[in-house]
Amino acid sequence: MAAALRRAGHKVIEADINPDNLSVLDEKRSGHFDIVFPMIHGTFGEDGQLQEIMEQRGVRFVGSDSKSSRLAMDKFQSKKAFEKAGLLTPKAELIERSKLQPACCGDPDECLKAVLDELSLPCVVKPNEQGSSVGVVITAQREQALEAVRDALAEYGNCLVEEFIAGREFTVGIVGGEALPVLEVRPAEQFYDYRAKYLADDTKYVFDLDLNEDELGSIQEIARRAFLSLGCLDLARVDMIRDTAGRVYVLEVNTLPGFTDHSLVPKAAARAGMSMEKLCDQIVQMALKRPICRSSCEL
Repeated sequence: MAAALRRAGHKVIEADINPDNLSVLDEKRSGHFDIVFPMIHGTFGEDGQLQEIMEQRGVRFVGSDSKSSRLAMDKFQSKKAFEKAGLLTPKAELIERSKLQPACCGDPDECLKAVLDELSLPCVVKPNEQGSSVGVVITAQREQALEAVRDALAEYGNCLVEEFIAGREFTVGIVGGEALPVLEVRPAEQFYDYRAKYLADDTKYVFDLDLNEDELGSIQEIARRAFLSLGCLDLARVDMIRDTAGRVYVLEVNTLPGFTDHSLVPKAAARAGMSMEKLCDQIVQMALKRPICRSSCEL
């Protein structure tokens, strides 16, 4: 991405950043940079923490503000927003680690079993606030589901137990509120996990689909509505499942989608005739035209 921005004529500084090292943001005071393009996935970079720090410092940045970033990262709250917008999303139960202490529910295992009894198998167990499909388990076995929930609670905190929707996986990139071409993801493994996203070379990405223009347009419109339902800005990637009856379920919205050679938004942009440098430059130009968002701003 940095190379693409340089080809587009921008001067680019690349810097790692974390909660204990925010020094590069201090350079804003000396006019060292005009805008930040955050590309840190998951905790801190994508969940609203970094965005809120930049808002508090008056730093202009690309992408969704802290409020939308937090909402998108919180899978359970995202589902509520999708449903409010009239969109389908798989049913899910939120399991909160704090409510599974013996003092709260007696026997935590019995509480977990009661939750799983409410959902049919197979099911999907996933951390509630992680990105890149980290920690996701799909299983048709109740004992394995229980073990996956225990592991997720121990390692990540709150988790979701979600109904499994069998079907085809589609993803749509959004740039400036407009939907890019629909792309079908066909991983060699069971689902599009971390390995398939970042490491594998056997995942197939298909644009030439056996769907008519109305069907493709409907998927794009659902993606656009999901983007808007969370108040997102500039760019995102919306992941969906289309079941055998043709119903499209929104899984999640990624506010900082990947920009690697495996990544889907650059692939979709290229399909639409947009080079990597044009894509990155367009996103930056949109953010430059927008007033600097402060931490107290409302969507």
